[in-house]
Amino acid sequence: MTLDLDFVRAQFPAFEEPSLDGWAFFENAGGSYMCRPVYDRLTRFYRERKVQPYAPYPASEAGGAEMDEARARLAAMMGIDTQDLSFGPSTTANTYALAQAVRAWLKPGEAIIVTNQDHEANTGPWRRLAEAGIEVREWQIDPATGHLDPERLEEMLDESVRLVCFPHCSNVVGEINPVSEITAIAHAAGAFTCVDGVSYAPHGIPNVGDLGADIYLFSAYKTYGPHQGIMAIRPALARELPNQAHYFNGETLYKRFTPAGPDHAQVAACAGMADYIDALYAHHHDAPADPATRAAAVHDLMRAQEVTTLAPLLDYLGNRNDLRLLGPATAASRAPTVAVDLNRAAEPVARQLAAHKVMAGGGDFYAVRALQAQGIDPAKGVLRLSFTHYTTPAEVTQLITALDQVL
Repeated sequence: MTLDLDFVRAQFPAFEEPSLDGWAFFENAGGSYMCRPVYDRLTRFYRERKVQPYAPYPASEAGGAEMDEARARLAAMMGIDTQDLSFGPSTTANTYALAQAVRAWLKPGEAIIVTNQDHEANTGPWRRLAEAGIEVREWQIDPATGHLDPERLEEMLDESVRLVCFPHCSNVVGEINPVSEITAIAHAAGAFTCVDGVSYAPHGIPNVGDLGADIYLFSAYKTYGPHQGIMAIRPALARELPNQAHYFNGETLYKRFTPAGPDHAQVAACAGMADYIDALYAHHHDAPADPATRAAAVHDLMRAQEVTTLAPLLDYLGNRNDLRLLGPATAASRAPTVAVDLNRAAEPVARQLAAHKVMAGGGDFYAVRALQAQGIDPAKGVLRLSFTHYTTPAEVTQLITALDQVL
């Protein structure tokens, strides 16, 4: 089955916007376009529900119900219980709150493992635990390929390691890491896992229940939604970690790691992400299915479309000898987040691409450690070309034509 791109793009107001006409968007890893159901829900909430939720009057009851709907529907699609999912202002803020809880939970001499493949949001907060006497071990990537080898992780694990933090997919390397395999290795050694899914979730909502990760984090604004961070935490770990919220919210798991009050409107609007996934499923499939099955089917549609669309770009880049492609050269083993080392400053090249109506980015993308580990000067950065399932083959052709002009 092939993804109906015309139907997909009709769900995104950006593709109807005159000021964006003719522009090809290749910086989706920095934030995707927002789907129409999210716009509609956000607008409705601000217009009709902008009161304190959960009070006993209609506007408030409706607002609270929509917030609850977002949590319940996304959790069901992710294969977890509703109580296991919570929202926060961003994935970075969520990770810092979790790191503070872990700081109080661990004892001096105990250890965590981080990687140098990560975006700083899922490595910096954890590394700061060294200030509290926690040992921080670095699981290092292969400097030539950017690959994280699970066998190297096994060598690092012992009884003192309590937490392993790693990305589902790096925002510059692009390789999809085997989360279930890595989690099984960590669990066998008695450690929990925290997975940064920010660069993976836009390419299909994962079934976190099946993956087995103890913590899974991603950003709604990179997954067609509003600016919220979404985190899933298994109850066994959530109850061990100290409460980071108001004391009277500590027994409510979805509030336990959210110190401040949530953005009511944006939480409610996240239900629009579920609306979009359900709409894609209904358009492509006749058979009824439970939420996790629907999400899995849409995930597969998205990934198949992305793999097909990505292949020509990888072939083009692989045939050039004046740049270095980071991560795998095969589309099936990576996300369509493609970073290239030009051996010169990347930001001016991104600026030149804009003259050809191509939106892309140049810089370090908060992956300084990953770039340094691969011998790349973060001051020069990389050119990042990132897209999602709504990107067309014609837009990839437009990008390749523009690259021919500027490289």
